[in-house]
Amino acid sequence: MALFKEVKKPVIKAGGQVGGEISPLRPRYVPKQAPCLGTCPGGTDIRGWLTTIAQAEAYGRTAEQAYELAWEIITDRNPFPAVCGRVCPHPCEDACNRQAKEGPVAINALERFVGDFAIRKNLKLHTLTGARREERVAVVGAGPAGLSCAYQLARRGYSVTVFEAFAKPGGMLRYGIPRYRLPADVLDAEIQRIADLGVEVWCNTAVGRDVKLEQLRADYQAVFVGIGAHKGLQLGVPGEDAPNVFTGTAFLNHVNSGEPAELGDRVIVIGGGDTAIDAARVSKRLGAEVTLIYRRTRAEMPAIKPEIEGALEEGVQIEFLAAPVEILQHDGRAVGMRCIRMDLGEPDKSGRPRPVPRPGSEFEVPATAIIAAISQEPDFAPLPGLREGKDWIKANEWGTTPIDGVFAGGDDVNLGLVTIAIGQGRFAAEAIDARLRGTPLEKLPVPPPIKPDHMKLGWYKESARHERAHVAVADRGLETEIEQSLAENEVLAEAGRCMSCGMCMDCEACWMYCTNNAFAKLPKGEHYKIKLELCNGCKKCAEECPCGYIDLV
Repeated sequence: MALFKEVKKPVIKAGGQVGGEISPLRPRYVPKQAPCLGTCPGGTDIRGWLTTIAQAEAYGRTAEQAYELAWEIITDRNPFPAVCGRVCPHPCEDACNRQAKEGPVAINALERFVGDFAIRKNLKLHTLTGARREERVAVVGAGPAGLSCAYQLARRGYSVTVFEAFAKPGGMLRYGIPRYRLPADVLDAEIQRIADLGVEVWCNTAVGRDVKLEQLRADYQAVFVGIGAHKGLQLGVPGEDAPNVFTGTAFLNHVNSGEPAELGDRVIVIGGGDTAIDAARVSKRLGAEVTLIYRRTRAEMPAIKPEIEGALEEGVQIEFLAAPVEILQHDGRAVGMRCIRMDLGEPDKSGRPRPVPRPGSEFEVPATAIIAAISQEPDFAPLPGLREGKDWIKANEWGTTPIDGVFAGGDDVNLGLVTIAIGQGRFAAEAIDARLRGTPLEKLPVPPPIKPDHMKLGWYKESARHERAHVAVADRGLETEIEQSLAENEVLAEAGRCMSCGMCMDCEACWMYCTNNAFAKLPKGEHYKIKLELCNGCKKCAEECPCGYIDLV
């Protein structure tokens, strides 16, 4: 009996047959939506600009060329990368697939680096056309939504005039965010670029007071309204009419405008959002002892988590599960606040547990000033025709309102993140352009999402996340920026942590593992070509593709 049996090698035929086809499946490159893209309210191509930096050397670019190209990718959607790299709470990082390994890519820190690089290099924003349109557009409010809309219209050739009620443009970016989080010179630089495109900004010009909305509708072919939400809500308790009781928005506006603030040495702040935390930290920098009163627990606080941690390390005292009952006055001024303990009940419409007062649990907190930062709303008094009843401006996903030719976005539609406002301004600009050009308005189809279980995570080398350094607590002042930038070597290493989820990154896995030479290398920037006539459907390419770019069809 023969010890060995001779086995003939199969002959691979055209069309992927091996004496008969092994598999009917064939590889196809199918881009997927990376989770960072899917969760960015501004719609920025995060994967695109990260891989541009990461692959600079492979594509024959210097690091500076890669930074500039990354900046151009970002500013196609968002003209404020240096701003957002400081104040955006980066939901993109929470969704990053690298979370399943050693932590998400530090997207926010990288965006700041790119934005700051562009400011240092005095890079200019680009237009999409050399043509100048005859139509003129008015923008009401120079906040992130209004300026985003103005930018997108200007780069499409329109003449844009922005009407701003405050002394300087920026909206809540300038008047609601402390300088230690967002330096004024950074904001000024990114606004100036928009003005350099030909956008006119008229400050100290309030629509409804200095010019009527009806006049703008008559003089301009479209109007975008982005007045923001600068009006702080009242507590609704006795005694809050005292002159040393402020709303959070009014207090921050006052300080950011450079006006002196007389708080005394004991400040109470009420609220759990970003405005409350900012007001508490600013008060601390002005020399006061600060107690923050919040009616739920830390787990329910809507403020950005690192900002809460910063407040605590700076010595802000937080009294959880407590709410104001009355402002205590003496000689017409607030001297303290009577509070009541709260218990958490069933979830309310926000999905968070409803705070329920605990009978007989009142207590008092002394104060020399009180700041109510419970929420805010737009001031519709000068523009009464924009709202219906108690509702805010009603606008669809394109910013279109029921009023013909009037569009809206930002906090006057719904309170949200800076990046949401920037995205809404862009969508409205696209809608205005479509209306004036008479072209259809449609959003591009969204590719299928890619999750960690559809990737080969083990292919990626372990690489610790790079964190930004912070200025020591003792050295922090009103205008001392706390969070520092990453060094350039850290930037390059951090960008290299991007896994290019759902898009080719030229790892060569498909090319290396294909025994039939069904993958052909193309010139740099074009990735690979699949030669289906040589494929036998063995599936190895899809199995070895780390980023999930290859589907079998």
